[in-house]
Amino acid sequence: MTTTPTRLSKQARREQLLDTALAIVRARGADELTLPALAEAAGVSRPIVYDHFGTRPGLLLALYRRLDERHRAATTRALRDAEPTADEIARVMSTAYFACATDMPEFNAVSAALKGNPDMEAIQHEMLDSYTDLMAAALLPHSGRTTEALRLRCVGLLGAAEAIAAELNREQATAADAITALTDLIVGSLDTRTEG
Repeated sequence: MTTTPTRLSKQARREQLLDTALAIVRARGADELTLPALAEAAGVSRPIVYDHFGTRPGLLLALYRRLDERHRAATTRALRDAEPTADEIARVMSTAYFACATDMPEFNAVSAALKGNPDMEAIQHEMLDSYTDLMAAALLPHSGRTTEALRLRCVGLLGAAEAIAAELNREQATAADAITALTDLIVGSLDTRTEG
């Protein structure tokens, strides 16, 4: 059923389509997200959807980026409001990380749907770099490590966070235990001794 679309700017239409795509994934799973299904759910013609995303992988990649942007923005806001201590920054980062794992299950569904997509690996590296930089910048004032050494530790911490999130999603850990474990790992990695 196609209806006459409300006139929106190209950017506003894209946002509306991504909101609708997210709702489809949340309600029915990523396998049900196709461009024709999105057009029908959004009440627009198929050419409008194809014009914005081109292909189903293009749509999934755009949705994946949007979820990552929301996660990073939430983390940035939480860090801005945090007490400027190592323990509090580590706790805020841990809480934000696992909120993404529990509050945005669509992130994992979209990621799984993109498995094997050649563009996905590059996007994941880009996102990891961005989140690593955010994490290292927040922790640098509390660390005796060089920027490069701390950044590499943050890469390792994010790998640990991913493993803990898997345990959380399998219900092998509680959110509180996951937050405590990652917070302790972050604080333990800082090493406030000055490197020589």
